[in-house]
Amino acid sequence: MNLLDELYQTLETRKSANPASSYTARLLQSGEDEIVKKIGEEAIEVILAAKGQGDQRIVEEIADLTYHVLVLMVSKGIKLEAISGELNKRKK
Repeated sequence: MNLLDELYQTLETRKSANPASSYTARLLQSGEDEIVKKIGEEAIEVILAAKGQGDQRIVEEIADLTYHVLVLMVSKGIKLEAISGELNKRKK
């Protein structure tokens, strides 16, 4: 199992966690609008980091963006395999 698979599984288990003690549970409970808002914020932060904040900051922001995209996937029931399959279809 790779790191993304492990993270996805962790997020799946957090769906049933107490929102008072789990940011992921709270975000999942808050619904799609809040999740996509966070994705938008993180995407902007990736762009800003790329424009002069250094490679480490870019890595940190991409990690945040990846986490929030995975939260959206979990909330929609979209498995990592679906993304892998789509990317494989696009290979030339």
